[in-house]
Amino acid sequence: MEYIARIQATLDSYGGAFLVHGVPVEVREGAWAGGLVLIGFPGMAEARAWYDSPAYQAIIPLRTDHITGDIVLVEGTPSGYDPRELAEKMRSGS
Repeated sequence: MEYIARIQATLDSYGGAFLVHGVPVEVREGAWAGGLVLIGFPGMAEARAWYDSPAYQAIIPLRTDHITGDIVLVEGTPSGYDPRELAEKMRSGS
């Protein structure tokens, strides 16, 4: 609980905000063994800076000592993203 109480203060300086947190997951395909937390940042630089920040590093043990999970940083899709453009590039081999 202390981790949850303290994490928002570590996010604020980096523009981080919870997009998904503490809601049920409905599995439609495959297997999902747990929950999902999704935090959005303005960009990868802010996400990396937050994770590496002394404030977040100080509370990591509060999470890892009690739960197991993976943390990944993923670049989001740009505004106006159209998967058809990617499909065309894949078709043409470029």
